Amino acid sequence: MAELLLMPEVAAGATSAVLSSWPLAEASSYSAGEILAIIETDKAVVDVEAESDGILVKLLIAESQEVEIGRPIALIAAPGEVIADIDATLSALGYSPDSTPSESAEPVPSAAPATETSVEVSSRVFASPLARRHAKEKGIDLSQVTGTGPQGRIRKHDLDNVQATSGKSTPATATTAPAIPTPVPGTVTEIPHSRLRRAIAQRLVESKTQAPHFYLDATIRVDRLMALRAEINDGAQTRVSFNDFVIKAVAAAHLRVPQMNVIWTPDAVLQYSTVDISMAVATDNGLVTPTLRGVENMTVTQIALASKDFATRAKEGGLRQNELEGGSTSVSNLGMFGVESFSAIINPPQSSIIAVGAITAEPVVDNGTVVAGHVMRVTVSVDHRPIDGATGAMWLREFVDLMESPAKILA
Repeated sequence: MAELLLMPEVAAGATSAVLSSWPLAEASSYSAGEILAIIETDKAVVDVEAESDGILVKLLIAESQEVEIGRPIALIAAPGEVIADIDATLSALGYSPDSTPSESAEPVPSAAPATETSVEVSSRVFASPLARRHAKEKGIDLSQVTGTGPQGRIRKHDLDNVQATSGKSTPATATTAPAIPTPVPGTVTEIPHSRLRRAIAQRLVESKTQAPHFYLDATIRVDRLMALRAEINDGAQTRVSFNDFVIKAVAAAHLRVPQMNVIWTPDAVLQYSTVDISMAVATDNGLVTPTLRGVENMTVTQIALASKDFATRAKEGGLRQNELEGGSTSVSNLGMFGVESFSAIINPPQSSIIAVGAITAEPVVDNGTVVAGHVMRVTVSVDHRPIDGATGAMWLREFVDLMESPAKILA
């Protein structure tokens, strides 16, 4: 029996996603498990697989279009089913481009050049039909609203914190954002926000405003770690990085202090029995944090292989949504850039993140004698809601012990 294929909720809390491509053409037959559509979220690529055999009768959404969750994207039918009148079938199923729940029914305007400053272009307002109706009902001037949809198109949720005032909309909060100065022509290049950049900005603001951070610093002697790494990498096909040791040490420290292996939720603190750790990966489009699962049961070589795979696919945009979810902590390493120390922002809903700096050669005190040594500085950012300061301090003590006695990491 013919039915509508709907845009799935590919990420928790997502309201829309981009239909990246259609691997199959209209009227193509497919088998259960075959990929029907490829969808892009803010950070990942998701394959929509067929639940059973069927026919892809008609595509309702063009490639590269942003689609609201739950909106019909295709008409599918059972194997061998013949549909004589597609439009009548769509109508019988309740489909109408003008009555779908999506705010994307209105054609998306083409983007203006990045350096465009024409008053005529900038004064044109692009908004979804639902946003226009809501604005009309509330008396909101859409020309005063900044849209977050494709090419700056205004959607309904952009109006949630806006109220009508003398025919113009103003933020509902008491404070007003500072005016952006008009740049001198030719001195600035406008770089539109990407979906990933907007998502990063939203999550970082959420983290810093909702999670009360406290910070713990440590300087770690890593001469023995350097020697162990050199021994492991001698003749090895897979080379292990210092960051791989850090990830493994974080997992071991979480086993020693399980009170750190938690996240905060409105109703309870959730404590995990396995250690899942996210690793920060910088890409040309922004930061992503794929998650290694069950790190306590992985060797450093397995961590190295998984980390390299994540880093490669992150830069190619090939991470899956489930690989970007979960974890109670993250590791962010800027040592390769020569950064000696820094503080990182927690990746919600995780409860901590460890910022790792570069290894530097410095004078150190060894049994009362000043000698040449190598140190690494780390800063742990901790969410004070589920974790007390003493717990964070105990965890950092265990982490330092593991890093300075690295054979314990491999035990």
